[in-house]
Amino acid sequence: MKSATLKKILPAKKLPKTDREQAVLLGLIELYLKTGKPIGSHTLQENGFESLSSATIRNYFSKMEAAGYLKQPHTSGGRIPTEKAFRLYADVHQGGGLIEKSQEELFEDLFKSETKEIASLLHRSADLLSELTKCAVFVSAPRFDQDFIQDVRLIQLDSSKLLSVLITDFGLIRTETIYLDAPVDIPFLRSTEEYFLWRMNKGEKPLFKKEAEAKMAQRIYNEIMVRHVVGYANFPEEDVFRTGLSKLLAYPEFNDAAALANSLSLLEDQNQMRALLRDCCKQNEIVSWIGNELCPFVPKDSECAVIAIPYRINQTVAGSIALLGPMRLPYRNLFGLLQVFSEQISRTLTDSVYKYKITFRTPTHASKSEVSFNAPGGNTKQIEVK
Repeated sequence: MKSATLKKILPAKKLPKTDREQAVLLGLIELYLKTGKPIGSHTLQENGFESLSSATIRNYFSKMEAAGYLKQPHTSGGRIPTEKAFRLYADVHQGGGLIEKSQEELFEDLFKSETKEIASLLHRSADLLSELTKCAVFVSAPRFDQDFIQDVRLIQLDSSKLLSVLITDFGLIRTETIYLDAPVDIPFLRSTEEYFLWRMNKGEKPLFKKEAEAKMAQRIYNEIMVRHVVGYANFPEEDVFRTGLSKLLAYPEFNDAAALANSLSLLEDQNQMRALLRDCCKQNEIVSWIGNELCPFVPKDSECAVIAIPYRINQTVAGSIALLGPMRLPYRNLFGLLQVFSEQISRTLTDSVYKYKITFRTPTHASKSEVSFNAPGGNTKQIEVK
C-alpha cells in the first residue's frame, strides 16, 4: 500500500445529486471525527462544500436525519452521525485505507529484522499499535514450539504462598501460584531459583541448609515444571493478550463510568475476544463491528466499535489483531494502519520462524466452545504442594 497523507473529502460540485448527498454525509463524518462536535451547515460548507448553499446542505441534513444517518442532539444545533452513518463510512473506505508516512516508518523500524523473541514482538507491536491508534488492542496468537525456559523467579506472596514466574526464550512470561505446607524465607527462594537453573543445566547445584529444604525445592520444581509442560502441550484455545485499555479514557464517550464498563466488558471475557478474533480469521480479511453489531458481547447501545485483521505465517492465517474504541474512530486511517501492520508483521514472523526453525500450532476447537453471532461483513491454577 502506498503511503499517503489523510486528505479532506472531495468537494461535491461535479457529482450527481445522489452522490452529492453521500459526499455531504461523508464530509460531515470526516469533520465530526476531527472535532467531536456537532456539525452545522455553515461549518460543513466552509470545509470543502463551498459550491453548495447552506440551505441545500440543511435540506440534505433533513433527508439524512429522516433516513437514520444523522441525529440532532439539540434543536438549534448541528448534526452528528449515527451508528448507521458510521457503518456506511466504514464500508465506503474499507477497501482503500490511508496511512501517514510517519506511521509507516514506525512500523518499518519495529519490524526491520527477524527475532527469536516472537511473543515479545507481538506484545511490542500491539503496544505501538495502541499508541498510534489511541485504542485498546487485543491479539490472538498460535502456540510456538521450540520455546525453552530461560529463567525463573519465585516471589513470596505470604508465609506459605509464592508466585512462580517462568520466562521463555520467545519472551513469554508464565505464572503459577504455589501453596506450601510450611513457611519459607527469602534465602530459601533464592536457593530454589538456583536449583531450577541447575536442573536446566544453567548453573551450579545450590547448597541447602537442611535436607528438608532440598526436598521442598525439588517438590516445587516438579510441580511447576509439570504444570508448564501440561499447559504447553495442551492447546485448546488461542493465546490472547490485551493492551492499551487506558487509552479509552481519553475519549469523551467513555467519561461516564457505565459507558466505559460496558465497552470493557468485551475485554473482560476472553471467550468473547476469541470469538471476534476467530471470526476475523475465518473471513480472512479486515472486518469491523460498530455499535449494536457487537451485541451480545457488549450491552446494547454501548457505542463502541471493533476493527480486526488477520496476520499470516507462511501464507497461513496464524491469528488476528483487533482495535477497540468508540464509534467515532478514523476508520479510513485505521484500515490503512491495520493493513500495513498485518503485511509487515506477517513478513517478520515468517522470516523469523524460517531463520530460527520454529514451528507453530493453532488450536482445534470443540464445537461446544464456538460462539456464534451475526457479523457484518491462561487461567492460574492453585494446587497445594505437600
